[in-house]
Amino acid sequence: MSANSSDPARQLDVVLVKAGRTKIRYTAELLFDDGTRLAVRAPWAGDGVRDFGFVRFERGDVFTEYYWRDRWYAVKEVRDGTGELKGWYCDITRPATLSGAELVVEDLDLDLWISADGTDIRRLDEDEFEESGLAASDPAAAAAAVAALDELERLAREGGFDALVA
Repeated sequence: MSANSSDPARQLDVVLVKAGRTKIRYTAELLFDDGTRLAVRAPWAGDGVRDFGFVRFERGDVFTEYYWRDRWYAVKEVRDGTGELKGWYCDITRPATLSGAELVVEDLDLDLWISADGTDIRRLDEDEFEESGLAASDPAAAAAAVAALDELERLAREGGFDALVA
């Protein structure tokens, strides 16, 4: 299915699951779905401000989120209310599934931040990933998650990251 300007805006519920529980659910506008990759746009769905020290997510921020049915990550472009790019927050996840109007993504704890100018690239939550026990309970998924994080970081440092969100 493809969403384009002649189609009415299609709304999806994005459901982020972690450790078998819904972490967050929010409504987003489907921008496109080519059968493998899809993109949605939504305002910041968190409660209040989330200050990581290197970036703040807050009311007025807009996230354009890219999900894949065949890759172990999601890439979220973050812009402030004026449209200025803050950067990209990448979640390491199992491949996304779309069922009706519900996009479900399982968060595997690992994350990558890339600043707008590309000078700040940070691996995040590796301690949470280790504590999750995924390496013991599902070694194949843990290996896929680490490989996905490595791939995103390599693309961010060596070029090719822009093609993911083009």
